[in-house]
Amino acid sequence: MTQSAAARRPGRRLPLHWLGVAPFVLFALMFLILPTLQIVVGAFQDGQGRFTLGNIAGLFSPSIMASYWISIRISVASALLGCLFGFAIAAAVTLGDLPRWLRGPVLTFSGVASNFAGVPLAFAFLATLGRLGLVTMLLKNWFGINIYAMGFNLLSFGGLTLVYLFFQIPLMILIITPALDGLRREWREAATSLGATGWQYWRMVALPILFPSLLGTFALLFANAFGAVATAIALTGSSLSIVPILLFAQIRGDVLGDPNLGYALAFGMIVVTAVANFAYVWLRARSERWLR
Repeated sequence: MTQSAAARRPGRRLPLHWLGVAPFVLFALMFLILPTLQIVVGAFQDGQGRFTLGNIAGLFSPSIMASYWISIRISVASALLGCLFGFAIAAAVTLGDLPRWLRGPVLTFSGVASNFAGVPLAFAFLATLGRLGLVTMLLKNWFGINIYAMGFNLLSFGGLTLVYLFFQIPLMILIITPALDGLRREWREAATSLGATGWQYWRMVALPILFPSLLGTFALLFANAFGAVATAIALTGSSLSIVPILLFAQIRGDVLGDPNLGYALAFGMIVVTAVANFAYVWLRARSERWLR
């Protein structure tokens, strides 16, 4: 190779375009990947660091299985109701006869409410629907309706499901709105020209196309509720034995605390949420093929 050809050959340069994603990679490594690996490793170790399957076997004890069952029921109930109400609201502002200007405020509020959780959300519901909450006292003093005497309890299965709906419904609106926007007007016109009613169009055309999106969103809402920790702890404390509360008690180091069993509980939650998220991604990909 001549000297001039060697001079013309460009040298190796540092790929500067990777610097833009470096903070994301670092953040994911420190706060997602490494903690997850620690949980997985700790689930298969005893207190002395030796390998064991005892922690995994402990997950099948009656009390822990009952906690998983309660968490699954709450997640399914809040995801199902969130899908129903969220789909109705999204369809109304997207395809209904509501004013077009209403869509922006609804989506903006949904973006804020879907991230409103934890202690502030628990306090908001206690101040509103607690035993001395604003709505509770107004119903009692103005209309003579005592919702707690009628069986309502905010610190219960139904109460926690109601609280979860505050962020489940907005999340459903945000996710399903693009899918509703993807329904082509030509499909509705073709169905109408063939004599189909509005109900027949939704039953035979729109809902089959949206079905993968609906199932995927249901899976995502399930995972979202199943992994919610701060809201449940701040609202119910230890009165409702769901998996996040039981996990918190084990890792915190109570009298009967077992950190490695806590790791196994967290590992079980990771498995459940991973399956739900995988189902969401797979179903979402199937629905996007129809809406292109």
